[in-house]
Amino acid sequence: MLGSSTRGLRPVQKHVLYRACILPIVTYGFRLWYFAAARCKGALYHLSTMQRSAALWITGAFCTSPNGGVEALAGLPPINLLLRPDYWFATLTPTHPVRAFLSRFNCGTIAPHPSLSIQTMSEPEIFRTSGTLFESDTNVLALTETLLPMNPLSRPGVRLMDRFADQVHFDDCKISRGDADKELKQRTKHLDKLRDKISENIGTYYAGTDASLPLSGRYQAIAASILFSGRVERWRARHVAGKVTAPDVELYAIRSAIVNATSRDDCMDIFIFTDSMASARRAVDPSIHSRQGHSVAVCEALQTWFTRKDGQSITFWDLHYKAHEYATELKVALGPRPATSFDSLRMQAALSRGASWNVLFQDPKYRGWNFLQLKTVDGA
Repeated sequence: MLGSSTRGLRPVQKHVLYRACILPIVTYGFRLWYFAAARCKGALYHLSTMQRSAALWITGAFCTSPNGGVEALAGLPPINLLLRPDYWFATLTPTHPVRAFLSRFNCGTIAPHPSLSIQTMSEPEIFRTSGTLFESDTNVLALTETLLPMNPLSRPGVRLMDRFADQVHFDDCKISRGDADKELKQRTKHLDKLRDKISENIGTYYAGTDASLPLSGRYQAIAASILFSGRVERWRARHVAGKVTAPDVELYAIRSAIVNATSRDDCMDIFIFTDSMASARRAVDPSIHSRQGHSVAVCEALQTWFTRKDGQSITFWDLHYKAHEYATELKVALGPRPATSFDSLRMQAALSRGASWNVLFQDPKYRGWNFLQLKTVDGA
């Protein structure tokens, strides 16, 4: 499939290539309708054979190596665990045909399928049936954000970066591993000089944004933003983000700062200091993704701001420490139904799949038949 383009790749690179490019294609469609009693043994057999071939290719092992052992060394979970839900149907339009199979909470505006929809099943049938479709339909109810697959700002030619690419800048800082301390000190001095320089400019606003994602599962994530102009703090705010991932809450903080800065009449230039350039790039991308609403709000605010006057620009730089301190001070409990993002649900599914794989490892029968075992320390 990939031809000679894979020559010379390391095992880690082969693993990433297989997981990112091949698996999504060969398992397309399985993730929604697969369940334990599905009549798909033939298809699963071919998938398992392909998985074994991929494991041999990644590890460079021999054809006589045990199946599960080779997959374990390659870092590939069994096919049945790869077919766990990823909740992508939540990104579909309300009239998409797939929604005809879902419950009344997730079917959108389309009519339910007369014989295959969850809505047409009796309670005993629902009780006896389990699988990816039911699991996804139930778990996605925790999702509190609304995804916009047909958002007008996502159309080519209308997108922010299509119209104002020369007015949005990103200054990425790449610290090498060789002399990280020295480069970090130089970077700090550079940012201090930059702050002093832009503080003298009239009409220039700079904001520090950061997020706090507590390690404990009892608290909600916090997004913080602090806005400055002329060495004077003009505004600050903390927002409770709910049950989200780190990029989600970083995006929330960036959105808060940009929307506030663009609402000021004397604002001509904006500098955003953040430690997540990935979230900064996502902030100006209104296409469908987790916490898409923040990106849409940023694009709307910037498009209005750019068209109001000429010569305006926004630049993203590295972390602002004051915002980091401000974000980590606040602790808010989760509560009964916190705001939950799309990526947060997908991360929970991935963690659940990993836990299932760990449980499978503990089975002596499975471990004895399917794993490469060393008899002595030297591998004899």
